[in-house]
Amino acid sequence: MHKSLKIIILVVSIFLALSGAAVWYVSSAINPAQLTKILSSTAKSATGRDLVISGPVSLKLFPSISVTADQVSFSNAPWASDKQMFTLKHIEMDIRLLPLIKGDVEISRMRLVGLDAHLQTNNAGEVNWGTTALVAIVSDPSVGGASKEAGNASDSDSNPFMTIETLDISDSRISYQEDKSAPSELLLPKLILDRNGSKTDVLMEAKYAKNTLGLKGQISWIRQAVIDWNEKPVKIDIDLVATVNEKTLDIKGVLNKNPQALPQFDIGLSSKSFNFLPLAGSAALAAGESKQNSAGGEQGKYFFSDKLLPFTMLPEADGKISLNIAELVIPHQAPFINLKANALFKKQHIEVNDLSFSLGKGSAQGQIVIDQYHGANPSVKLKWMAQGFTWEQMIGSSDSSSKVSGGLTQIGMNIQGSGKSLHQLVSYANGVAQISVGPATMGTQYLNEGGDLVISILNAIDPMQKKTAQTNLSCAVAYLPIKNGVINVDKSIGIETDRLNIVGNGSVNLATEAINLTIDPKEKSGLTTGVDLGGLVKLQGTLQNPKAGVNQAGVVNSAVSIGLGFLTGGISIAAENAKGILTKEQPCKTALHSWSDIYPGAAK
Repeated sequence: MHKSLKIIILVVSIFLALSGAAVWYVSSAINPAQLTKILSSTAKSATGRDLVISGPVSLKLFPSISVTADQVSFSNAPWASDKQMFTLKHIEMDIRLLPLIKGDVEISRMRLVGLDAHLQTNNAGEVNWGTTALVAIVSDPSVGGASKEAGNASDSDSNPFMTIETLDISDSRISYQEDKSAPSELLLPKLILDRNGSKTDVLMEAKYAKNTLGLKGQISWIRQAVIDWNEKPVKIDIDLVATVNEKTLDIKGVLNKNPQALPQFDIGLSSKSFNFLPLAGSAALAAGESKQNSAGGEQGKYFFSDKLLPFTMLPEADGKISLNIAELVIPHQAPFINLKANALFKKQHIEVNDLSFSLGKGSAQGQIVIDQYHGANPSVKLKWMAQGFTWEQMIGSSDSSSKVSGGLTQIGMNIQGSGKSLHQLVSYANGVAQISVGPATMGTQYLNEGGDLVISILNAIDPMQKKTAQTNLSCAVAYLPIKNGVINVDKSIGIETDRLNIVGNGSVNLATEAINLTIDPKEKSGLTTGVDLGGLVKLQGTLQNPKAGVNQAGVVNSAVSIGLGFLTGGISIAAENAKGILTKEQPCKTALHSWSDIYPGAAK
C-alpha cells in the first residue's frame, strides 16, 4: 500500500507539473495586447470594417483558459444610418488547451453580454451584414489559426469560430431598419446554443413590441453542419417549440443538404392554439410609425407601400412546410379554426396549396403562388374564396354604439401582379375581386370610425343618418375588375339600406392611386326635400389622401330638376324620385357577378 501511495503521489505530481508548465506556456504565448491587434487586423482584411476594442483585454486561466474583452465595436457599412453595426459590453471566449499548445486557437465557448446590433437594408436591397461583413470572419477558413497541411484537417477546422460548441448571448438588443424608416427592435434577454452530444440545445427568450417570444428544443449539431455544408451530405433534425405570448407552436422536421445542391426540407408547424398575429400587428404599427416619423412626420407617398418586400429572405430550396393550427386566435374577432396549408418550395418558386380555415359557420380556401422572387421582377398570384361568415364575426366591439349585427359575407378574388414592392404589384395587377354583404345593422359610431372623409360622404348621401342611432343595411356588393393596375367601376358598386339605393361609378388607378368615383343615391320612398345632395358627391384625390369633391354633372342635373320643380310646383322632382320606385332599381343585383367566374368551382 505504501508503494502504491508513492506511485499515486508521483503521478499526481507529474500531472500538476505538466499542468503548471502548460499554464505557464499559455500565459506566455497569449499576449492580450497582441491578440487585440490580430483580431482587429483580421476583421479589417476580411471585411474592410474596423473592429475596435477600447476596453481592457485580459486572460483568465481558471477555471478554464479564456480571453475577455470589454467595450468592443464593429463599424457599419458606409451607407448605414448607425456608425457601428454592433457594440458589445463584454465578450468572453474559452480556448482549448491542447490545440493551443500545438499552435492553434480553438474557441469552445463564446459569451456575449450587452450586444447592441443594428441590421439594415438600403433602397437597393443591400444588407449591412452578409459575406462582406462579420460573416466573412466567421466563415473564412483562413482566419485565426496556423495553417494546416493539406490532408491534415479540414480547412474549416482552422477557423477558431468554427470550433464553438456553446454560444451564450444575454442582455442584448437587435434592431432592424428598412432603408431610412424607423427601426424595429428585438430585445434578447437570453439566447443559448449548447452542444449536447450530436445535438445542439436551443434556448431563447425575447421580446418584440409588447410580445413575449421563446424558442426551446434541439436541432442537429450546428458546428458540424456548417463544416460539412458543401463538402459532405448534411442532415439536420429539427425539434423545437416556439412560444408567442405563452401560446406554443411545434416545429418538427428534417433538412437535407448534399454537396453543391439545393437544401431539401420537410417541416411541419402545428399547434392546438396559437397567436402570431400580434407580431404582424406590431410590425404593421411600426411601419405606420415609420411613415409618420420619416420626412418630418409626412406620410409615405403611396397607400400601397413602395418599400421593397423581403423577397431576398425567402430561401432558394426544394421542400415543403405544412401548417396545421387547430385554433388561430385573432384579437377582437372569432378565431380561425383548423387552419391548414402546404407550402411547396421549388428553387425560386413557392406554391401555397390547400390553404383553408373555418370562421364561425363559414369557411375559406385559397392558393398563393410566388415566382422568381430573387429575380428582377417577382410575380405573385392570389386566389381566394371565403363564405358563410358574418361581418359581425369579423368586426368585434364591446361598444354598443359601434356594434355590427349580422351581415352574411362572401369574398372572392383572383389577382396576379409583378414587382418588388406592394405598390409595384398592384400597379401591374390583373384580375378581379368581389365582396358581398347581406342584411346587417351598424351602429352610427361604427360608421363614424371611418374618419372625417367617411362622415362627410355619409352626411352628403343621407343627411338624416346622423340623427339615427343605427343604419339598417339590406345588402352591399363591390365587384372590382382590375386591368393593368386600373379598377373600372361601372355600376359594380351597389349598396341598399332601408332608405337608399346607392350606386358607384368611376375608376381607381392603382399605379398613381388616383381616385375618380361618383356616388349616386336614390331614396326608396320617392320622398325628398328637393335637393339630391348625394348626386353632387365625387370621391377624388388619392388612396393615401382621398377627398370628397363636387360632381359637376350632378350639379347640372340637380339644378335642372330643382328649376323645373319651382315651375311645376314640385311635380318634376316627385316624378324623378318616383321613377326609381317604378323601375325597381336593385343596385346589389346589378353589381353582383357570378362567383364561379372569380373562383372556379365556387357556387354561382
